[in-house]
Order: sequence, then C-alpha cells, then structure tokens
Amino acid sequence: MYKIAAILIGVIAALHFYIAWFEIFAWVERGPRVFSALPVDLFPPTKAMAANQGVYNAFLAIGLTWSLFIFDTKWRANVATCFLLFVAIAGIAGAITISTRILFIQTVPAMVAIIFVFLSRKR
Repeated sequence: MYKIAAILIGVIAALHFYIAWFEIFAWVERGPRVFSALPVDLFPPTKAMAANQGVYNAFLAIGLTWSLFIFDTKWRANVATCFLLFVAIAGIAGAITISTRILFIQTVPAMVAIIFVFLSRKR
C-alpha cells in the first residue's frame, strides 16, 4: 500500500511544482491560454499575486516531497497526511471560489492518497 501512496504523493507533488512554476514564472505568457475566460489585460497586473500563490504551491510540493524521504513510518504518514490535507483544503477553497474542476484536480487525488497513507500505516 505504501508504494501506491508514495506514487500518488509524488504525482501530487509534481502537479504542485508545475502549478508553482506556472504561477511564478509563466503567468503572463501562458495564463491567458490556460484561463481563456479572463481578459488578457488582467494577467500583467496580477503577476505578483500569482507569484505569491506559486510560492504557497511550492511549499506544498516541497512538503509532500519531504514526506517521501522520512524513514520513520509514523512520521512519514503524519507529514504526508498534513500536507495532503493542506492540498485537499486548498482544493475545496478553489472549488468554492474559482471552479469546481479544482475539486477533482486537487481534493479528490489528495483524499485518495490520504486513504492509501492510512492503509499503509503499520499498527
């Protein structure tokens, strides 16, 4: 079970590294294509705001990655669960405020990973 949990955590971390890169470095150039419903002139003035969001996504990705390198099984599960809960809650907030699609991109995978982390815990 841990291998499945680790793969899910790695995929979620990779997604958040991508989101961080996108928000920090590619917001103005790629943002209008990704968020085509928004006016193009909105992206340059919101570049700093997006970069700030990107830093938070980088912290999520780093925390998830860190959890993969913890040898103590209880601490590994605790740290992974903590950061997965952060991702899930951020996904719920995004689904409420931006798009319900975010629920399926962030929250559902994080909750599935939490289930596998729980199942992989040695009692």
